[in-house]
Amino acid sequence: MHPDYFSERINAMFLIITNQIFKMLLLLLVGCACYRLKLVDQNGNKMLANLLLMVVNPTLSIMSMQTDYNPQLVRGLLLSYGLAIATHIIIIVFSRLVIRDRLDRNYAIDRFSMIYANCGFMGIPLVQSILGSEGVLYLTAYMVVFNLFSWTQGFGLMTGSTSFQEFKKALLSPMIIASVLGLVLFFLRIRLPGVVADTMNYISSMNTPLAMMIAGISVAQTDIPSMLRNKRIYLISACKLLVMPAIVLVMLAILHADPTVSCVTLVAAACPCAATGTAFALRFHKDYKYASELYAFSTVVSLATIPLWVKAAELLLM
Repeated sequence: MHPDYFSERINAMFLIITNQIFKMLLLLLVGCACYRLKLVDQNGNKMLANLLLMVVNPTLSIMSMQTDYNPQLVRGLLLSYGLAIATHIIIIVFSRLVIRDRLDRNYAIDRFSMIYANCGFMGIPLVQSILGSEGVLYLTAYMVVFNLFSWTQGFGLMTGSTSFQEFKKALLSPMIIASVLGLVLFFLRIRLPGVVADTMNYISSMNTPLAMMIAGISVAQTDIPSMLRNKRIYLISACKLLVMPAIVLVMLAILHADPTVSCVTLVAAACPCAATGTAFALRFHKDYKYASELYAFSTVVSLATIPLWVKAAELLLM
């Protein structure tokens, strides 16, 4: 893709990022209000998290791959999978070097937040504005790898278990099954019937509102001034939004891979902490308030950091 075309899309991208951030914050405030008005309590929030992880996320995974098969795109798609896998492995290793103290009760949340990015809600509109539908298809590969890693490595990290039985349980989770099913449907060129697809799209559309409201309910239970005084949040957010994307950028520059695929990979890696971290923390009895604080704080700060990485991609990758 010609650099001039990429440059022309940069200005529109700034507006899109701003809009996405405000939408997320408004949804988060709705969740806060629901908790303050006693419309939902912590037990209800945990049930919502289970609904998100077990039903909504798997449905979204399948529908993200319900796109027209194009043999010319397969090579780029396979490259996307390779770069996404390499990115996650590198970031996992780095997170273990930075967060090493197992005595810290939140070390699992810190590592999870550093590794896994909100590449769906933030990534899709950004990539769409810059690279069009081709870029979105490549982003689905990153999202599939995200699901595979978060439900295996991330699952083990959050549960604290590395036994074969727990690993097997993670592999048989709805998210992993849905990711594999989505790939099979794509490569076999099978499109779901209209009524089924429409129904699943309705469910998929719940992903962002539900995730943000879950985070909002959790944030409503926290002390905001105390959160802003927590130096740990600044450290983890800096690693997630600045250090991790820098490492990925160096890897991509060295590989000299396809510019479009490289740009998609960098944008995905530069997104803020994943909402899945809060849902996992709720499900596995971790400090969900702290996970929500990381999620909310990194999302707001990403308003300033993501444009920098998009500009870096224009200069070094395109």
